[in-house]
Amino acid sequence: MAETWVHQMEKKSWHKLSFYVNIILFIIVAVSVIMIILDSYNAGKQVAYGSGGDQMFSLGLYLARDIAFFAVALALIFFQFFRNLRVIILRSW
Repeated sequence: MAETWVHQMEKKSWHKLSFYVNIILFIIVAVSVIMIILDSYNAGKQVAYGSGGDQMFSLGLYLARDIAFFAVALALIFFQFFRNLRVIILRSW
């Protein structure tokens, strides 16, 4: 059913939807980078001032969360890039 919906979309609306998805992905990447920087700074500050181990574990989980969002968003961006590159190559043959 999803395939018929995709095939029925007009090319113009498909490009518009792809553009908005890319904008959202780039915003997610930007927010992820900012959160990685802030959480790394806070974790470093906790290490420098010798805070408890329980808090360090939670800071590590925050960093893992940020890196996971970053990795997924970048994977989707690269997937779209290579898919679009494949389409361009196939059209040029």
